[in-house]
Parts: sequence; C-alpha cells; structure tokens
Amino acid sequence: MSDLDATTPRVFLARHGETEWTKSGQYTGITELDLTPEGVKQVTSTAAHLVGKAKLIDPERVLRVWVSPRKRTQQTFHALFDGVISIDSEKVTLTADIAEWDYGDYEGLLAGEIKANRKEKGLDKERTFDIWRDGCEGGEQVCAAVNAGSPQQITERLDRLTSQIHDIQRPYMHGENPADVVLVAHGLILRAFVKRWLNHPLEMPLPMMISPGAIGILSYKNHDINEPGFFIGMALPPQE
Repeated sequence: MSDLDATTPRVFLARHGETEWTKSGQYTGITELDLTPEGVKQVTSTAAHLVGKAKLIDPERVLRVWVSPRKRTQQTFHALFDGVISIDSEKVTLTADIAEWDYGDYEGLLAGEIKANRKEKGLDKERTFDIWRDGCEGGEQVCAAVNAGSPQQITERLDRLTSQIHDIQRPYMHGENPADVVLVAHGLILRAFVKRWLNHPLEMPLPMMISPGAIGILSYKNHDINEPGFFIGMALPPQE
C-alpha cells in the first residue's frame, strides 16, 4: 500500500452474506434469518483473501468493530474473523445504530409488491416510490421531518456512530497508532452510512452496490478528518 493508504485510518464496511430473502429480493429488516450455506462461503472466501496479518483487514490494526445485532450479521462477523484470526472481544460492540432499516409494512415484500400496494392506497401519483425519500410505512422515516428541522430517524443513528468513529480516529490521522474500524451490517444501511460519511442527505441520488459478503472502504483525503472519502479502488498489501 502507499504511505497514505497505510497510515490514514480506514472504515471497512462488511455486508452480511446471503440469506434466503437476499436470494428472493424480499425486504429484510427485523426478521431474523440465518446465512445460507452459500452465504457462509461468500464470507469465508472474503476472509481468506482479505482478513489476516498483513492483509487488507489486519486485526492488529483494527481498533474497534461494530456489528448489527441481527443474527445474520453476527454470523458474518464470526465467519470473517474466527476462521482466520480472532479479534479481542473488548473491541467488538453490538449496536442497533447499524441495524438494517425498519421496513415496517414493507417487511418481507418485493419491490414490485410495495409499489403495487402504495398505488392501491393512492400514493405516488406524481412520482415513483423512492425509499430514500419516502421511507417506509409503519417503519423508519427518512426525510419527512427535514423541513421542520426535526431529527431524521436513520440519519440520527448513523451520525451518532460516525461521531464515535471520528473521536476514535482523530488522534491518529497520520498513523500514530493503528486505528482502522470495521462495521458488519446490511446492504441498505451501509449505503446510507456512506452517504452520511460523505455528508450527503440520504435522499440525494448516489447509486451504489455492495454484494453479499463484500467489503467496502471509507477513509479520509490528505490525512484530514474534515475530508471524508471513499476508495473506488485499492491495491492489496504484498503477500509475504
């Protein structure tokens, strides 16, 4: 890695592996599902390539790990680290701040079913349903209260975690000590986290994809905590 990549603290985003509802495309928020056998393989394969001493995610350089409390993310955490090298349990925190969105009435539905249900209720007459803007009936809201200046439910919890990460990484922006962190969570909440990391409102269009079992990387430009950024590519550490 370049000196910049090696010394500036990073935030690794780990999406959980495949579940049966990942395969079917059903909205999965609070429902507890196990990883499928293929989902376990996705995560262990990622771990074999990217997690370990002198690899991209080096446990010796990881200062903190936050894990969503859902079963599928806890299984992913263990598949990532237990088979390669252990993480000190004192570094690991379960937090609802990165639990998947509460989809409310949309839990377990497909995107087409949600749009059809909303049409039957007379919604979305002038514009297509957009979860980033419209939130979820009976679940979490994204921006309904923006104009009133009230806290947004999802933005509030993501900003709270971002502030904690900044507090941890701020003293080490030039590599004074290893200060990487890992978030093990879900597809939509991780994409929401990227937007908030970059100081963008959730409703701002920013097409992103993260596959089950995949790793994303955030950091800072110029060793500056006020210049959050994301990697569109990174060279892997040389193999010893």
